[in-house]
Amino acid sequence: MSNQPFAYVTNLNDGTVSVIRVSDNMVIQTIPVGTDPGGIAITPNGQFAYVTNGNSNDVSVIRLSDNMVIQTIAVGIRPFGLAITPNGQLVYIANSFSDNVSVIQVSTNMLLTTILVGVFPQGVAITPNGQFAYVTNTLSDNVSVIRLSDNMVIQTIPVGDGPRGVAITPNGQFAYVANGGNATVSVIRLSDNMVVQTIPTGIVPLEIAITPNGQIAYVTNTLSDNVSVIRLSDNMVIQTIPVGDAPRGLAITPDGLFAYVANSSDDNVSVIRLSDNMVVQTVSVGDSPTGVAITPLPNPILNPSFVKVIVSNIELTAIVRDIN
Repeated sequence: MSNQPFAYVTNLNDGTVSVIRVSDNMVIQTIPVGTDPGGIAITPNGQFAYVTNGNSNDVSVIRLSDNMVIQTIAVGIRPFGLAITPNGQLVYIANSFSDNVSVIQVSTNMLLTTILVGVFPQGVAITPNGQFAYVTNTLSDNVSVIRLSDNMVIQTIPVGDGPRGVAITPNGQFAYVANGGNATVSVIRLSDNMVVQTIPTGIVPLEIAITPNGQIAYVTNTLSDNVSVIRLSDNMVIQTIPVGDAPRGLAITPDGLFAYVANSSDDNVSVIRLSDNMVVQTVSVGDSPTGVAITPLPNPILNPSFVKVIVSNIELTAIVRDIN
């Protein structure tokens, strides 16, 4: 892993992942994975990416230090959305045709359990405290709430028509759900799991991402070929950004400066500068880009290769080694 971020983009129709270096928006590598890769998530320490391969019913594990696929894990039928717990220990994967969620342990890449949810689950988001997962069930028009301590579904929340993407605010107070079937976003208050607002968007909103400061949400509208910008203080759409043809996945850089949007029918990625919501670059990738994930900023404590500590105190040196 480098000290500069990289965007990883799944290309659904050619079974690859494109690696974009964010500093200059160059595609520096293309990684073969499984068949129909769709979802992608990166561990909090930036060491691994997990890619759902929808037509081979498995997950590819990419080691990001050399961008090699080091393992393939069988899961349910037609896996798509996935999320990794904040502590980096578990991966939750929505298996659309199995109506369930697979749980993988990162340390061993073993399948731990399978959780029944609603019909055709597509999206997964985990609360910042790591206590709950929210899973969108596209064909049952609701969201399953999984308590991660025992992997039990403790509640089912009705939302709009055809929910797909889901994102949770950094403060853990709200979940935003993109309802692809009725061009809205449902806002769920997590303290009581009530839908407190419904926000109109463009046509077929699919995915959603929230800025690190928790102030803005970006929603891809696949049939409108644009992105809705929602101000979270009042849940108003304050701008609509034209992008490429059929935008699907998107991700925001950890510094909150840019959003990367996968335009599935144009085979490219739009780079939006968030200070003025302008598309500043378009990056060609593989065939039918679908999912996007961006590596986290390095943490000097969790990533000791990024810090050089010179101390004469042997005890302090020992403490640093123990932490690492």
